[in-house]
Amino acid sequence: MSENSLIPSAHRFRSAPRQVRVLEHVRIPLDDGVELAARVWLPADAPEGGVPAILEYIPYRKNDMTAGRDQTIHPEFARAGYASVRVDLRGAGDSTGVMTDEYSETELADGLQVLRWIAAQPWCAGKVGIIGKSWGGFNGLQLAALQPPELGAIITVCSTDDRYADDVHYNGGAIVGDQMLSWASTMWAYNARPQDPIGVGAGWEADWKRRIDEAPVNIEDWLSHQRRDAYWKHGSVIETPDAIQVPVLAVGGLLDEYRTTLFRLMERAAERGSADAAPIHALLGPWAHNYPHQAAPGPGIDFIAESIRWWDQWLGGVENGVRTQPQLRAFIPDSAPIGTDHAVRAGRWIAEPVWPSAQVTDRELPVSAAVQRGPHTLRSTELIGFAGGSWLQFGEAAGVAGDQAADDARSYCLDWAQPAGLEILGTPRVRVRVASDRDRGAIAARLTDVAPDGSSRLLTVGLYNLAHHASHEHPEPVVPGEPVTLDFPLLATAHRLAPGHTLRLSVSASFWPNLWPAPEDTRVTIVSPPTLTLPERNPASPADDAATTTALTAALGLPPTPPHTTIDAAGPPMTRELTVDLVSGRTTVTTFVEEWQTDRSDGLFYASSERDSYHRTAGDPLSAEAVCERTIRYRRPALPAEHSDAGRAALAAAGARVAADTGWDVEIRTRSTMTGDATNFIVTNELDAYRDGEKFHSRSTSASIPRELN
Repeated sequence: MSENSLIPSAHRFRSAPRQVRVLEHVRIPLDDGVELAARVWLPADAPEGGVPAILEYIPYRKNDMTAGRDQTIHPEFARAGYASVRVDLRGAGDSTGVMTDEYSETELADGLQVLRWIAAQPWCAGKVGIIGKSWGGFNGLQLAALQPPELGAIITVCSTDDRYADDVHYNGGAIVGDQMLSWASTMWAYNARPQDPIGVGAGWEADWKRRIDEAPVNIEDWLSHQRRDAYWKHGSVIETPDAIQVPVLAVGGLLDEYRTTLFRLMERAAERGSADAAPIHALLGPWAHNYPHQAAPGPGIDFIAESIRWWDQWLGGVENGVRTQPQLRAFIPDSAPIGTDHAVRAGRWIAEPVWPSAQVTDRELPVSAAVQRGPHTLRSTELIGFAGGSWLQFGEAAGVAGDQAADDARSYCLDWAQPAGLEILGTPRVRVRVASDRDRGAIAARLTDVAPDGSSRLLTVGLYNLAHHASHEHPEPVVPGEPVTLDFPLLATAHRLAPGHTLRLSVSASFWPNLWPAPEDTRVTIVSPPTLTLPERNPASPADDAATTTALTAALGLPPTPPHTTIDAAGPPMTRELTVDLVSGRTTVTTFVEEWQTDRSDGLFYASSERDSYHRTAGDPLSAEAVCERTIRYRRPALPAEHSDAGRAALAAAGARVAADTGWDVEIRTRSTMTGDATNFIVTNELDAYRDGEKFHSRSTSASIPRELN
């Protein structure tokens, strides 16, 4: 591999940026009469015939929620010579219509219309790329699989090709306890946010009420599909691996739950083996769930320049080394004391020319070489898992897992002494034979780095529902006392072991709140010791590997100074608290995050807060309870006098439908709960909406949903 293939050629836009023209309030008409709200950034010197365009297509409100982030991405693409288009899904922001679900058929059909609309605009040369993180990363893959002729390439960040395998709902057929209700609660509040009067004018109140009344109740949909059925197969591009025929850059982070997707996408491409297949490249950093130029922990990279290299190659026809760059570029962290690397992780960048790599081999660690400790029979009612951190992390220190040693002490463990410098890169697997005393049960398997002082750092984890031992599509009750064999992946990881450190595999029948527990006090017995298969990396030439690290570190760079923005944003750090009632034994972990921002361009104040509490009592299998509360507020003072004439005319020219000279003050408060009895899950939702401090509208729902061996 040539060192030159690692050196970017797209930094030219940093030194010679174009001037940018912004279309603030654009309406995209759809065939059924719905209009989608968009903002468009254009290079001011765009040639006749237009330029290639980039689309980001998400439900998170271009006018407020992502406005600050959008200003770090889309103007930069325009400065590099691309039209950049940020579109809100139907029912979101100022778009009309009502959203029905994540990644619905309607959402994808709308997306195809948006691509056609963009390609037909006079400022577009006819070719479009898609970029997106999380939701936008999902639907970018899904739209690519539909093979729209306008699409030339995609960049998918923190996403998945398999909605059942590793989204925020299920993992290994088990319910992800700290995300299932939490994300549904978030969408319950998000879907109720009103249109902005400045963008849509009169009628926003009637539309707001309709949004509240008609929005989906996601928690009921997601819990009604506890197996890998057609609901989850829809939108899972793993079902049609040959369908994507445009180049894909898949980006992920080692603290993001979706990281395994990168390896699956490359492995499926290798299995197809066609020389004519569109390339799939992967970039794996140390980050959590965010775009890499804004991500934590660091080191971050100049992701915008990296993205433009991708667009230049596949949309602009510039031969810039992307074709010959390594298929996988990854950050391998070093062992470090727990809590010392929340801001920046120690480690190094490496590259693999192709994946699967000849330098990475699967090695099964022999049980005979391990030190075994802990109980063989594990109880589902043990209070294990509070130090596990958030399943979905955004880079806050409070979301990162803490020391696992106390939980390890109540789990079944295998410790392997390994040579210093051992490198892991890829997806570990666990195979274990267990028996349950009930017709169901679940386990959590954790891989940790144990330091000489006994502290245990979480590297990766996997959950597994025993009733899914034969199939996620067709689970079946476990025969009490009869052993079943589980063979499942942990989330992908990368790590380099320090001298004196050991690897530990811990297995428990409880991992609250990440793992929702069985409805009975269930005992899961380890019938035979588990085997751990590690993806071990051994560079063919350490000297070449070190040279690649140096070149790659320079090539990826560091995030530059953020561009000018009209958004002032702030908020205290996320908190995580553990409380115990010493009389009843009820234990609660509570996370809280809040943020607020003001847009100096029009005075809009946006604030939100999220409080999630997870309750459990030792020994009580039915005590598990999740409570999620959300508050969202929008406030804008009356339009200032300067907007009466010239300013108002400028807004109208930009596509705004200006409201009256009154201020805007609305608030949404929600509360969602999830509990369970022996046979059902019980979920509730409450929502109150306020205008100018007075109750405007309310909605509540409740449902009892049968457990399917969960």
